[in-house]
Amino acid sequence: MPIITNIEDLRVLAKKRVPRMFYDYADSGSWTESTYRANEADFAKIKLRQRVAVNMENRTTRTEMIGQKVAMPVAIAPTGLTGMQHADGEILAARAAKAFGIPFTLSTMSICSIEDIAQGTDKHPFWFQLYVMKDKGFIERLIDRAKAANCSALVLTLDLQILGQRHKDIINGLSAPPKLTIPNILNLMTKPRWCLGMLGTPRRNFGNIFGHVDGIENMGSLSEWTAKQFDPALSWADVEWIKKRWGGKLILKGIQDVEDARIAADSGADALIVSNHGGRQLDGAPSSISALPAIVEAVGHRLEVHMDGGIRSGQDVLKAWALGARGTYIGRSMLYGLGAMGQEGVAKALQIIHKELDLTMAFCGHTDINKVDKGILLPGTY
Repeated sequence: MPIITNIEDLRVLAKKRVPRMFYDYADSGSWTESTYRANEADFAKIKLRQRVAVNMENRTTRTEMIGQKVAMPVAIAPTGLTGMQHADGEILAARAAKAFGIPFTLSTMSICSIEDIAQGTDKHPFWFQLYVMKDKGFIERLIDRAKAANCSALVLTLDLQILGQRHKDIINGLSAPPKLTIPNILNLMTKPRWCLGMLGTPRRNFGNIFGHVDGIENMGSLSEWTAKQFDPALSWADVEWIKKRWGGKLILKGIQDVEDARIAADSGADALIVSNHGGRQLDGAPSSISALPAIVEAVGHRLEVHMDGGIRSGQDVLKAWALGARGTYIGRSMLYGLGAMGQEGVAKALQIIHKELDLTMAFCGHTDINKVDKGILLPGTY
């Protein structure tokens, strides 16, 4: 086992162990991938103020996200096909999040189902991410299933009414389970660890859909149904309907524009997530961290503003917090850990991010993250 010191080490190991189509699915963006790259690169432009001769004892990164106590202001982001990065991947990631003391968010397009996560974590509260689909009866049943599974927040994604074009997925012929073409078979032969894991689990389809929609009996009918279901007519009226149906904490994901942020605040949501879907939808959109400050200024006094996109270190978490994000999300950082080493890898990713967050906060002259503001950043760099 190589020595793991940062998230990049986990990424390199995951690339070796995960089949190409699923690694590329996680580690890519739409079109030219300019927004995908900017999400990460724009963090590097923000510089920190180092302070000295301050008491660094008794440090804490503990805070709250939508009223829930967290070990650090980080949640695991909803990521589709997580269970294809590693067998039973969503269950393993949820267990790692539970052990660390942060929220885990399950995607609608997960391999493991809502019920799998509840059973796999002894009904520990987790968050559920919802896509709005044309089949409103299915959406109602999903919400009811999330309630029954003890989900403590609903994360409603607004930026996937239609799918952005992701060239690598087209080239690889992405599917779950993978299509057994000659190139895919040859690639799978180089990933024995992954293959053995998949042989040992029955979870290889979209668990939240398969068995819960009439007429879906195989992968062909499932793929056809899914392709037609994302709703291009999604509107703010749907948000109101879902909020009433859910009745609990509601987080709106995919906000990039100040005007949309104001509408989100008017909707009565508890939080919004500044996010460009990891650079996987509109290529050419601004990075999440660059869009964050204006949205915080506009609506941060009305609801919690969170941020998702490009976080690869604890320093990134601290920079986002300093710019007003009261929570951050890790998607790819978690997937790299999962693909590299399963649950142990996710735990390692969380440990890395927490240690970097804790040490950077101290070097910047603070011992309590709740007292950190943009004063830790060098003016002119954000």
